[in-house]
Amino acid sequence: MRQAVILAGGQATRLRPYTEDRPKAMVEVAGVPVCEHQLIWLAAAGVEHAVMSVGYRAEVIQDRIGDGGRLGIKVEYAVEDTPLGRGGGMKLAARELPFADEGWFAMNGDVLARFPLADLAAHHRRISALSTIALAAYRSNWGLATLEGDFVLGFVQSPHLPYWINGGIYAMEPEVIDMLPDKGDHEDTTFPELALSGRLGGYKIEGYWRGIDTVKDLKEANAEYITDEE
Repeated sequence: MRQAVILAGGQATRLRPYTEDRPKAMVEVAGVPVCEHQLIWLAAAGVEHAVMSVGYRAEVIQDRIGDGGRLGIKVEYAVEDTPLGRGGGMKLAARELPFADEGWFAMNGDVLARFPLADLAAHHRRISALSTIALAAYRSNWGLATLEGDFVLGFVQSPHLPYWINGGIYAMEPEVIDMLPDKGDHEDTTFPELALSGRLGGYKIEGYWRGIDTVKDLKEANAEYITDEE
């Protein structure tokens, strides 16, 4: 796939004070905004064109990212005059994609991942889905106690559990655009409809994934990136 949509209009009240002067997608991990990490990742996977759905403090993203030339990817913007929700924002941006008859990636502007996007696209085509969700292993927010009888032997901090969650990264077919809501959330409308018709696929991520939803997530992501660089 050579085109993508990034949902980058969120305010993220749970990330304040980091989002008081910028949208959620511009929060920095290892000194680089999350959406910039995403664009670099997309470009490395051969994606040529991205449309960013922006709203809150859109100018902060536009001033930093520009036309995407320095990142190796062409970037355009779909600006919400009024909040449309994630599904509405995705639809607005997807209608601006240049290759109307081709599939496209979509991602929330608050996720960091490192896995082969080509594998997601290949899996999506192999199963003939209209949309395929990249699924991340669920990680507990709490440490879990290990027990022997009535005694605690220790704790496992934030372990991965045997469940899979929506990773906020998708492979889409062109037909999905008309199925997205004009306003609202695709997870409440489009995805349940696709699931009922047997056209919603799942792809289990084998690699790094982190959602940046809270200050705790942000601190952990920074620690993970620093560790990787070392």
